[in-house]
Amino acid sequence: MATGNFDLNELKRRNNNTGPSSREQPLKSRYNQQEFRRWKTRYGVTFQRPAGYDAESRINKGAFLALDRGRIHDYIVAAWRRTWGAGGSLADEGLMRDVAREMGWDAEAFMAFVVSDDALQRYRAETEAAHQRGVFGVPTMLVGEEMFWGNDHLTWLEEHIAQLAHAPA
Repeated sequence: MATGNFDLNELKRRNNNTGPSSREQPLKSRYNQQEFRRWKTRYGVTFQRPAGYDAESRINKGAFLALDRGRIHDYIVAAWRRTWGAGGSLADEGLMRDVAREMGWDAEAFMAFVVSDDALQRYRAETEAAHQRGVFGVPTMLVGEEMFWGNDHLTWLEEHIAQLAHAPA
């Protein structure tokens, strides 16, 4: 899997994870808010639930353009800051245009890309690749054949990488 940029809802459907989202479960949603506060403190990041979501995942598809231009890190930071960081809507075209401008890109060309057949095909291909590797949720980290799911497993991921670094060649 090259980018890890995939359609989470499609992966959930393929894995028969069709139950209600956490947002639709009041007790779980309330607990998640508590967890979000804890993770914000631990990682020192700003975190707000986005005001809205985008069924077409256009901002995700924009990551392919960033990847092509060697700017994936900058793109993720810019998109995160406006959505999950500041609570902006993932469906807000103005927000997407602002991200493009921050990247130094033509906003209209960016919007044309995120709705293009190329972006859609790449998104589908990444989703299929993720499914084939056994990905069922986010965050998922893959190192070789080892899978780590959930930010509460980052410590295990770190330990695994350290073991690999110290393993005999």
